[in-house]
Amino acid sequence: MGRLWFRNPCRPALPRILHIIPTFDRAGAEKQLLVLARGLARGGFDVHVAALARGGPLLGEFRQAGILTTVIGKRLQADPVALARLTRHIARLQPDLVHTWNFTANSYGRVAARTAGVKHLVAGEHGIDRWKSSWQWFVDRRLGRVTDRYVVNSPAIRDYCARHGLPPEKFTVISNGVEPARASDVSRAELLRELGCPSDARLIGVVGQLWPQKRVKDLIWAADLLRVLHDNLRLLVIGDGPQRSALHRFACLASDLDHVRILGHRDDVWRIMPHLDVFWNGSGDGGQPNAMMEAMAAGVPVVASDVPGNRELVVHGETGYLVPIAGRAARARATDQILNDPTLAARLGAVAKQRMAEHFSVEENVRRHGELYRQLMPILL
Repeated sequence: MGRLWFRNPCRPALPRILHIIPTFDRAGAEKQLLVLARGLARGGFDVHVAALARGGPLLGEFRQAGILTTVIGKRLQADPVALARLTRHIARLQPDLVHTWNFTANSYGRVAARTAGVKHLVAGEHGIDRWKSSWQWFVDRRLGRVTDRYVVNSPAIRDYCARHGLPPEKFTVISNGVEPARASDVSRAELLRELGCPSDARLIGVVGQLWPQKRVKDLIWAADLLRVLHDNLRLLVIGDGPQRSALHRFACLASDLDHVRILGHRDDVWRIMPHLDVFWNGSGDGGQPNAMMEAMAAGVPVVASDVPGNRELVVHGETGYLVPIAGRAARARATDQILNDPTLAARLGAVAKQRMAEHFSVEENVRRHGELYRQLMPILL
């Protein structure tokens, strides 16, 4: 457990918001919470964050931003000790509103907050969770009765949850926000030498957790098709997860570890991203992928699966290309077109960067969340 923070009765308090999220891993929801917490703290909220299970690489960044953090330490799938610990933490902290993120934190967080007497509950759903069982949807529906609002980043997630019985009138859609791209501190030539790639290499990037729904195996197949036309192609797979070892073996069989580089987790994706020729997203479902938004903000052309969340980001033929799920040949053709036409690549990247700045800014994301919180607790504001 981290430090416990109490209200000072001698001075007026800012509205206190507690966010509860599974971990401080460098994943999509966690990254969105980091930029949101920073913005809310600047916008007049007293922001606290609790990780239900464990810390992670983003914990230091939350603390560096001045966000007060706690790690509850849940270890078991059903962990009454962690639930009791979280309930005590909430009771001592006395937040005005609790906002939970994703299924496990949504479940434990809402039960604990309700037990501790919190009046305002917001639950976040950030993906199309096809893995949920009937009993997990039952838990969601029961907790929906005490939930003031659901926040989702995509209408597709709202509609999916509504089909499973969650109350559609309680949903608010707030798109993810992406910060302007950070300039790389290395030149392209320096990066290629660092990665051990030839000086004329064409770089395709894949960034994200290595879960089955990311369909990275399909991307490796597509890269093997494409290297028939571009032997200098290098597919950089950045991320970690349960499929890493299996993907390493598959890359050895389907291609080779020269053309397919499985780089694992890296904290310096910002150094690599601006030097990519193309960014690939192969997900079969989900909301709005953070890594793809970061690529677009960096002006990198995108070839992505044609699924609802990606359609909200990519305008086909204007900011990138959408291809069928598992459409290996279609992905290879679209990428070949970009690699062979520098003018097209520059145009796609420039329009993608403009779209992120105009429609998916962090400022708008923070403003919409702050507006929602103020609607729920106007007496405090």
